[in-house]
Amino acid sequence: MTAYFTADDGARLAYADDQIGSGGPTLLCLSGLTRTMGDFDYLRPHLSPCRLIRMDYRGRGASAFTGAESYTVPREAQDALNLLDHLGVARTAILGTSRGGILAMFLAATAKDRLTGICLNDVGPVVERKALERIFTYVGRNPGAKSLAQLAAAMPSSLPDFANVPASRWQEEVSLHYRETPDGLRITYDPALRDAVAAAMEGPDPDLWPLFDAAEGLPLALLRGANSDLLSPETVAEMRRRRPDMLFAEVPDRGHVPFLDEPESLGLIRAFLDRLGA
Repeated sequence: MTAYFTADDGARLAYADDQIGSGGPTLLCLSGLTRTMGDFDYLRPHLSPCRLIRMDYRGRGASAFTGAESYTVPREAQDALNLLDHLGVARTAILGTSRGGILAMFLAATAKDRLTGICLNDVGPVVERKALERIFTYVGRNPGAKSLAQLAAAMPSSLPDFANVPASRWQEEVSLHYRETPDGLRITYDPALRDAVAAAMEGPDPDLWPLFDAAEGLPLALLRGANSDLLSPETVAEMRRRRPDMLFAEVPDRGHVPFLDEPESLGLIRAFLDRLGA
């Protein structure tokens, strides 16, 4: 069930807080750039026991649209801390998909005492520029398809990095992240996010390795879509060199990002949660 809290700047933000089974670790799930807490719908039925906390970033889903200048990593990380404070959660592990993984690394550098571990879904300290440019082609823009069914049918050709995905999954995906209106399909986030992304892409690419290194001492896990254009094999190799204790799995037939209910994803996430309780 969706609930709401107020961030420290007055923004009303949406979240969900579910206890699955009895006991288990607390896991804060942080979604991709343009996505919502629905990113974790496929994973949820497979998790037990744990406390599963999800949120819609500001400007996404059911949360308040607060303007491009507020759609930044530091502000969104602060919102995550505000949510933990609202729920009375002193420490949590984070499962971060894409943008969510960058937030997790940022929090490792700025609020490490609040974390018990990090699991990264197809993201690392180097975000490939070509992938960012691809993402920028659609951020903030409504799709040309006139219906969810039409968009779902186009997904296999639109996302060639994904293979062996049943049609039912594409139908679920478009239903999560677009809505039908009399004027066509509409995105479920603030179109001004495009301006925030454009501003972030100006200038040289930031060095995120210090953020990754800040997670030293925390349990760490990494998923990579085998066909990902955002997380390169070279970056993965360096991450594993720096953190030889990091759990790692590659998900075949997936680009950016895995859905998280693939066998490889579930195996790694379960091993990560087990390590938290060790």
